[in-house]
Amino acid sequence: MMVMTLHIFPEDRVHFYWDRDLEPVIRISPGDTVSYELREVSDGQINPASTPEVLRTLDWGRVYPLAGPVYVEGAEVGDALEVEILDIHPGPWGWSAIIPGFGLLEDEFREPRLKIWDLSRGDHTYFREDIKIPLEPFCGTMGVAPKEAGRRAVMPPGTHGGNMDIKHLTRGSKLLLPVLVDGALFSVGDPHAAQGDGEVCVTGIEAPMHLSLRFDLRKGLRLDAPQYTTSPRLRFGDEGTRYYSTIGIGPDLLEASRDAIRRMVSFIAERWKMERWEAYILCSVVVDLRINEVVDKPNWIVSAHLPLSIFQEK
Repeated sequence: MMVMTLHIFPEDRVHFYWDRDLEPVIRISPGDTVSYELREVSDGQINPASTPEVLRTLDWGRVYPLAGPVYVEGAEVGDALEVEILDIHPGPWGWSAIIPGFGLLEDEFREPRLKIWDLSRGDHTYFREDIKIPLEPFCGTMGVAPKEAGRRAVMPPGTHGGNMDIKHLTRGSKLLLPVLVDGALFSVGDPHAAQGDGEVCVTGIEAPMHLSLRFDLRKGLRLDAPQYTTSPRLRFGDEGTRYYSTIGIGPDLLEASRDAIRRMVSFIAERWKMERWEAYILCSVVVDLRINEVVDKPNWIVSAHLPLSIFQEK
């Protein structure tokens, strides 16, 4: 009978880049579970007392602390590593920010802005007293060691996975990663308490996180990129949730995405009487970008979807 083991990943072991030559911190067998206490993405440079000025002096060498690598016995090149999210929940606080030089609208939002969130209520938080945000925690970065030698930045993602920011990888989901080096060398980090599809201002709700993962192998599956299955879920309440959507139209999907978000920022700021930078952060946390069509050339359609259920009636 196969014995499945629970491993506690040591909290003091992190790395800040991908490298196939990193020594594994722990070794596990297929079927084993690993429990983590993950750091938020700034590695402690931002805390609940921080002001926006901290964003001007971030040490980018300390951003993206990844817990790993984990060596999976029997994982060979050509296999797929199956990662199942068993449990995930954030710590008591989090942050979102507009960081100069980053984000979908980086040329339009140049000043550093920081929002600290109270996550102590458990399943929701408040943007302000009349805007309630459900928490749907996930890890923005999960991946294996790349096949190429040498150090690689955590941002951007690649065929090894990495900083994918797929908000659908919540509790009950499974991620399949192509094994590119023996042992897979899996690492995880960048935990988010909530995020919209697109993460348009470059942050979701960044937060420390408890995480439990179960690992398995799919022998000889030969994936050329990650794939995943999601768990059944209802976001923002019940099936009756209504959405307001803005649209971007044009021959470039990135520009169409920008247009959709610009229009959504304007809509939120005017309708709910807030600063445009506040509306931009709110878009990053709750608004989902969707490609509606890419066949009616030369113009494509991108929509930005805002759940109206987050706005509480007074």
